Amino acid sequence: MTILQIVTHPNEVLETACNRVLDFDKKLVKLLNDMYETMLEADGVGLAAPQVGVLKQVAIVDVGDKHGRIELINPVILEARGEQVGPEGCLSFPDVFGEVKRADYVKVRAQNRKGKVFLLEAREFLARAIQHEIDHLNGVLFTSKVTRYYEPGELEEA
Repeated sequence: MTILQIVTHPNEVLETACNRVLDFDKKLVKLLNDMYETMLEADGVGLAAPQVGVLKQVAIVDVGDKHGRIELINPVILEARGEQVGPEGCLSFPDVFGEVKRADYVKVRAQNRKGKVFLLEAREFLARAIQHEIDHLNGVLFTSKVTRYYEPGELEEA
C-alpha cells in the first residue's frame, strides 16, 4: 500500500463535486486501501478521495468504534435528524479547528468496494465524521460551516 499526498487548501479539487463510481475494479480497491493507510498515517478519522486528488465519490471513515473501517462509495444521506455542535478539523486544513453544527443522526445509503448497496445508521461522532466526508464529495468544506474557530491550544485545554 502507498501513502498518498494529502491535498491542502487552497486547491480547487477540494471544492469540486465528485463523479459517481461506476467501475468496481482493482483500481478502486487500491484507492480504498491507500486512502485508509494515508488516513491512519495522518492520524485522521476520515478521508475523502478529493483530499488525495481523485474526483470520485469515495470516502473512508474510522472513528475507532465498533463499526471499524467504513468504506462509502457513492454515498447519499437519506435521513438526518437532531443536532450536535462540536469541534471539527480536516486533514486538508492542518492546524485549523472550528465549531460546526451537524445532524446528530444520519441514515446513509452507499455501496461497498464490490458495488453492493448497504444502509448505515450513525449517531454522534460517527454521524459527524460521515457528514464531513460526504460534504467533501460534494465540494463542500467544513470551513463553510464553522460558527467559531478555535484558538491554537484551545482544544487541548478543554
